[in-house]
Parts: sequence; structure tokens; C-alpha cells
Amino acid sequence: MFSLEKIAFKPFTQKAFLATPTMHGEELDYIRLAYDTNWMSTVGENINEVERIAAEKAEVGYAVGLACCTAALHLCVKLAGERLYGKPAISHGALEGRRVFCSDMTFDATLNPVVYEGGIPVFIDTEADSWNMDPIALEKAFTLYPEVKLVVMAHLYGFPAKVDEIKRICEKHGALLIEDAAEAMGATVNGKQCGSFGDYAAISYNGNKIITGSAGGCLLTNSLEDANRARKWATQARENAAWYQHEEVGYNYRMSNVVAGVVRGQYPHLEEHIAQKKAVYQRYCEGLRDLPVTMNPIVDGTEPNYWLSALIIDEDAMCAQLRDDSRALYYPKAGKSCPTEILEVLAKYNAEGRPIWKPMHMQPMYRLHECIGREGSLRCRTNAYIAGGVPDVGADIFQRGLCLPSDNKLTEEQVDGIIALIHACFA
Repeated sequence: MFSLEKIAFKPFTQKAFLATPTMHGEELDYIRLAYDTNWMSTVGENINEVERIAAEKAEVGYAVGLACCTAALHLCVKLAGERLYGKPAISHGALEGRRVFCSDMTFDATLNPVVYEGGIPVFIDTEADSWNMDPIALEKAFTLYPEVKLVVMAHLYGFPAKVDEIKRICEKHGALLIEDAAEAMGATVNGKQCGSFGDYAAISYNGNKIITGSAGGCLLTNSLEDANRARKWATQARENAAWYQHEEVGYNYRMSNVVAGVVRGQYPHLEEHIAQKKAVYQRYCEGLRDLPVTMNPIVDGTEPNYWLSALIIDEDAMCAQLRDDSRALYYPKAGKSCPTEILEVLAKYNAEGRPIWKPMHMQPMYRLHECIGREGSLRCRTNAYIAGGVPDVGADIFQRGLCLPSDNKLTEEQVDGIIALIHACFA
């Protein structure tokens, strides 16, 4: 049980990381298999097995092993675009000039593939209930732009969105859904796996994810035809000929058999990693319950994978904080704190935190793009935190929230020390 009185304020001897790989040994056996059989390229038994296991775990028909999750998302977008609008001219993308509704508070890899294919991201505001795409705002967006036929949404930090509601809204309006489950492998909604709701979906094996291959990702689909098209595109769209024959643009996106060996050795430990992450989250909840903060929300009927534990500070407990595009300043005040102060204190004591994802409509490259909330189009007026004046939910969470060290190898003593440091920030 957490006890603040037992904490000694000194830097951690072993750094308290945000999220790092956890290796078990089986990975080396499969890497050795790739080496011994000399399948060191983008074909081999490891890839075949990863695709089989990934599809089975995600409860979909097919998985396509790719070099990274961004590649998977790109091919999801390309598949969706051609399904909706037909094959484009070779000089154009599949979404050329068309609007696509996208999650606002996410990593930019979620929606950059929309731009790769010539689409125009229109951001959907975040809801406080889940910190994910707001279904009410999405419904509002369809009233403004009924011609939109594609939605790209993400599950933030492994805590599921109301993706079942989002799926129903998409079906109502005849739109396809791409589900970015990069952070949510193993998380469920009403017992159904994240990654199984979308017409297309993507998962990640990046180095800091719930399981890792050091890199890599999978495209998920229930269509064998689409899985085969994705595999073809991922290997430079080579035609079935004795020579190199090409009829369309392709990509060098296929997963390495060596990387697949690491992923194959990690999959048996997915549930173990989730349980460890959950224990960290629950210890934070217990230790911080008497502070003016709230941890990541969990929607009824969902079970997160608890990839990253995050908190948001109550509005009336925020000290003044100002951010521009690269720096942050704050004005200390007794009894109050802010993300910048807490992150600086954690770093001082050898613990790694991170700001919440900065919403996409606040990013320099996307500031002229529209963001739609429950009442219609939004514009973020400032990067500053102004009590009672934050113009949308995503910007508010960004201003008041931060990610805590969430490594599944954190000791109870480390988590308790982090809790004590956060208490000290509010003293």
C-alpha cells in the first residue's frame, strides 16, 4: 500500500522510463531461425506466423506484416480510397481533394497517410469521457459535410474510444472506418478486440509499444483480396512475371523476417505486459486519489491495455502555464501545479514523463485545417492555458494533462516515488 511518509526524495538510481521494450529470450530463438535458414529478407516462416497470430489475436480474418505501423495505415488509406473512389491516375492519390474525418488528439502518423493520398484531414474534437474521438462531434461533422465517406480514428494510450458508436455512425452515413489501434493492441470494447471494428485497422510493434519487434506493424482486414493487394503494394507492386513488371505504384513496406522473429517471440507475453501496465495504472490511481487530478478515463464496457498512464489536473488547481511551439513556462503557486512543473520535477529525479499529444489542429502544418466539435467548427485561439477559456476539449486536455512513467518494469518503490514527487508539486 502506498505511503507518502516512507518516500525519500532523491533521484532514482535506475531511471523510471515512460515505456521501454521488455525482452524474454524466445525472441532470440526466432531470430536465430531466420539466420540459420538464411531467410533474412522480407519472406520467411516468422512473417507467416506473425501474420497468423496477429489476425487471431485481433479477431480478424487476415493480417499483413509491414515495416511499421505508418506503412500499415498508409495502405489502409489507399485500400479505402480505391474502394470508395476507384483507382486514381498514377500522378494522384486515392483521396485527391477529398475531406476525411480524423482524430484530433493523436500522433500525426494516424492521419499523415491521408495527406500522402491527397486527402484533406478534417479533425474531430476529443470527448472528456474517453479522451478519444467524440461521437457527437462526428455526427455533427456529417451534417456539415455529408459527402465525406472515410473516418480515421485512434485509441489514445491504449484506452479504447467509443469505437462501437463511431462504427454505427459511419455505417449510418455510408462511410468506411480506419481504426488506428497502434497503441491499443489487446484492449477490448465489450469483449471485442480493438483493431476488429474498422473496415481496415493497423497495429504497431514499435520499440515502446505493449509488445515490440523493434519496428514493424500489421494491417488488419477481413478481406483476403485486400490483404493480397496490400502485400503486393508493400513489395513494390511487382506483377507476376519472370522480370520486374509494374503496372501501378508500389512501396518497400514489407516486414523483415528478422523483425518478425522478435515479434513472434513477444506475442506469448502480451497479456503479461498488459497485467503489469494495469498494476502501474492502479497504483497511480490509489496514490493520487487525494490530489486534484484525474487519471485516463475508462469507458464502461472497455478494458484498456494501459499502455501509458496519464493524468489531467483539475482546472482550479492549475497554476499559470504558457507554451509556444517549442517552449513552456509556468508561474509557481502554492497548492497548484501544471504539466510543465511536474514534468520538470520528474526529469530532475531521473523519471521520464511526456506531455499529452498536442492536438493536430494546433500543429503548425495543420492549423488551417478545420476542427469540428459538438457545436460546429472550432478554432484554437491560443497555446496558453486560460481558466474557463479553453476553446475545445482536446486543447484543454493537452494544456492540463501529462503522461507518467509507465514502463511495465517499474518497481512499486519507483511508482511510489513518482507519486510523492507529484504530491510535492502541489504542496
